[in-house]
Amino acid sequence: MCDREMCRVEDRDKKRRRFAIGTMGLRKLGEIRVEKLKNSMVNVRSGKMKMMLIRAMTTVLLWICLVQLTALGGSLGPRVLKGWPSCFTQDSHSAAALDVKLLPVHARVLPHKRVYKNNGYLVVSCNGGLNQMRSAICDMVAIARYLNVTLIVPELDKTSFWADPSEFEDIFDVDHFITSLRDEVRILKQLPPRLKKRVELGMVHTMPPVSWSDISYYHNQILPLIQKYKVVHLNRTDARLANNGQPLELQKLRCRVNFRALRFTNQIEELGRRVVKLLRQNGPFLVLHLRYEMDMLAFSGCTQGCNAEEVEDLTRMRYAYRWWKEKIINSDLKRKDGLCPLTPEETALTLRALDIDRDIQIYIAAGEIYGGKRRMDSLAAAYPKLVRKETLLGAADLQYFQNHSSQMAALDYLVSLESDIFVPTYDGNMAKVVEGHRRFLGFKKTILLDRRVLVELIDKYTSGLLGWDEFSSAVKDTHAQRMGNPRKRLVIADRPKEEDYFYANPEECLQPSDDDDEEAVNIL
Repeated sequence: MCDREMCRVEDRDKKRRRFAIGTMGLRKLGEIRVEKLKNSMVNVRSGKMKMMLIRAMTTVLLWICLVQLTALGGSLGPRVLKGWPSCFTQDSHSAAALDVKLLPVHARVLPHKRVYKNNGYLVVSCNGGLNQMRSAICDMVAIARYLNVTLIVPELDKTSFWADPSEFEDIFDVDHFITSLRDEVRILKQLPPRLKKRVELGMVHTMPPVSWSDISYYHNQILPLIQKYKVVHLNRTDARLANNGQPLELQKLRCRVNFRALRFTNQIEELGRRVVKLLRQNGPFLVLHLRYEMDMLAFSGCTQGCNAEEVEDLTRMRYAYRWWKEKIINSDLKRKDGLCPLTPEETALTLRALDIDRDIQIYIAAGEIYGGKRRMDSLAAAYPKLVRKETLLGAADLQYFQNHSSQMAALDYLVSLESDIFVPTYDGNMAKVVEGHRRFLGFKKTILLDRRVLVELIDKYTSGLLGWDEFSSAVKDTHAQRMGNPRKRLVIADRPKEEDYFYANPEECLQPSDDDDEEAVNIL
């Protein structure tokens, strides 16, 4: 009995030992499998990381190759979209140039950014009309480039006679302006937040630069102020950079800004193309910049042909604007000196004397003519095909331009560039800038009227001292060499107001002429 019990006990002990050994084996096996699973997960993660790194490196390499190929294509291939002019090309009379359909957009190759140590920020507030501000913007870009400062997109004049509320981006393609000049100067739409706050609180150095200054003035006088205050605000920009005696690179940069970087908005450019197309459908056309608006007459004091009531109104306006410094003006003397715009009646006689075809279309690039129909009758009788943008376009086309004189002027500017003949009756800012731009486009015919000689001849003709043939012959002889042909810019030492304006004849940027080896004309 005892032997049986002892055998049972021994059998149970053996079973327990075998179970314990089996359990330990299973546990060990499980641990081995878990370890293998962990190792395999680590291997999977490691593989994924490797694939991600390979993909990232491949993407970077492909991007670098793409950038290099693009840059190489921009330097060797066509200059796609580099420095588009703000007007039409010389062959724009072709159907392709007059087509208003949108062309396919190609990849744009931007110029490389110029890297330089920024000396500070230049903020400018332009003054005057569109074309005075246009030339001022060109000057300010050149100044910012030579001072190695950052230029803030210029603020346009909203307080002058025209009271145009347009911002820079309402008239010019601001993004093109910034990117097309990035290889010369850094331009921002606004100051960095910290500096902008300081300016808003009035913590800024504001000043008007000296008129007709050499670039050395800005280097010696303005740059130290920018370095001291970080931001300098120039509140006057008209004629603040000298016409002559500047570095060639600076002069060429002024041209580049004017003819390439300052492109009008798509809306203005497209409407300009439409006007030109409408005119071209009826043959050649002449643009007459008839500067006979009320503000011009009030400012100049020229009252030829005005009645007593009109003279009084013009005088009252002149005294109302305190920044118009000249108040007492002798209209007759000023006219005889050639300092008055031609009247519509004088203009009609001049065009007839120059044998301008009676059937040519004449586009009036101007605001409202003072005196209205009464003053325009003689011109309309001599040239019945007078047109204006208001007669070529519908009210819906011009609704966005109403009360925006600078945008209207931009439209006239584009049409003036494309005309077969351009005739300004006064040498104001638009006349000068368009003259220079037409020279750049291939010396397109621009009749520069000699008003001093003309009024003398006109007075002799109207008083009977000259017959028509004598009068016409004298007018033609006077203007034979005043058709926008190549010539040297007139330089008058110490009298910059009396010399030729840089933007009227930017000879440094024009194609060589036959008399290129002649020295500039100087009057001492």
